[in-house]
Amino acid sequence: MTAVTPAPPSTAGGAPAPADIAPPSRSGDRPRLRTAAGFAFGAALLFAVAPLTLSDFRLALLAKYLCVAMVAVGIGIAWGRGGMLTLGQGVFFGLGGYAMAMHLKLADAGPGGMPDFMQLYGQLDELPVWWRPFASPWFALPATVLLPMAVAFGLGSLVFRRRVRGAYFAILSQALAAAMVILLIGQQGTTGGTNGLTDIQGFFGYDLDDPVNQRMVYFIIAGVLLGLLALARQLIHSRYGELLVAVRDSEERVRFLGYDPASVKLVAYVVAAGMAGLAGALFVPAVGIISPALIGIVPSIEFVIGVAVGGRATLLGPVLGAVAVAWARTALSERFPGTWTYLQGLLFVVVVAFLPGGLASLWALARRRDAGPERSRRGWPVLGRRRAERAEVHQ
Repeated sequence: MTAVTPAPPSTAGGAPAPADIAPPSRSGDRPRLRTAAGFAFGAALLFAVAPLTLSDFRLALLAKYLCVAMVAVGIGIAWGRGGMLTLGQGVFFGLGGYAMAMHLKLADAGPGGMPDFMQLYGQLDELPVWWRPFASPWFALPATVLLPMAVAFGLGSLVFRRRVRGAYFAILSQALAAAMVILLIGQQGTTGGTNGLTDIQGFFGYDLDDPVNQRMVYFIIAGVLLGLLALARQLIHSRYGELLVAVRDSEERVRFLGYDPASVKLVAYVVAAGMAGLAGALFVPAVGIISPALIGIVPSIEFVIGVAVGGRATLLGPVLGAVAVAWARTALSERFPGTWTYLQGLLFVVVVAFLPGGLASLWALARRRDAGPERSRRGWPVLGRRRAERAEVHQ
């Protein structure tokens, strides 16, 4: 006998019942609308509210914080989505920063000139060969992004192919940051040593001492940050983003399905390095200095702390966390010069202990609390909820 499936209930004229008619849902458009509204709100804050309400000094500090937020966006992709705890992002931040600073120092020195620190130390009679290409903006600007990505590609190819992960990967990335600091300090005549490259006065023909030009730099940084957020969102919601999460959760299963987890993780690591390099390049005109103290182990750890505080599993969480931690560091150091480091550590411990999902999880917790006893029903997936409603109608 052949099982007969009962026909769905119908109305007069043979039309299907209302329960079986899929309503003209716009659920697919809602995320896009929310995203567009979020970007519009962020653009309004960065381009209108902040310049109108903050002084020139505070606006310059915000530009510095936004550069840190760019690094956090890349860490959110590599660590939050890929599970790679990158404790050496200061290396890529420094490569981009030094590439930009070298070009700006050569531009300040003029054609055929040498940077002031080389003349001060008196160790060189002519410009080093490896400095000369950075005199051209057509070489220096791409180098701020491509050089960190090339280093990340070389390191990642060696590490991921050998299936190094977890704490071992974190230690290796941290060791790379320490090695780079030692290298920069040891080459005082060509890199400025512990002082780094300082007293940067111009930015492609614009005087950085002019407040108007400083605001121009801020607007460039804010625009680049929004662009990186859009790029990160596109990457996260793509098929590659789903594959990256799958590698994070079950690397061996992904390998059995025919994918190469090493290549998947390498792409995320290289993209994060490029974002860090771009952040370092923009940090130089915003602050006017790049030194080993800004790219070592401690700054690299602070980058990760900001991402953890904001929420590494979200898109906006790393940005909010990086800005919040950087702002707290400035505010606490101004009010409590002797104990601000302890207060900053306490802030990190409190957030990790009581908000494992970071500051970004506050919205989800508030929605659950407002849902009350209905939260289990509201938490159903859309497909499951529709099936339940249909079952109730058929009964």
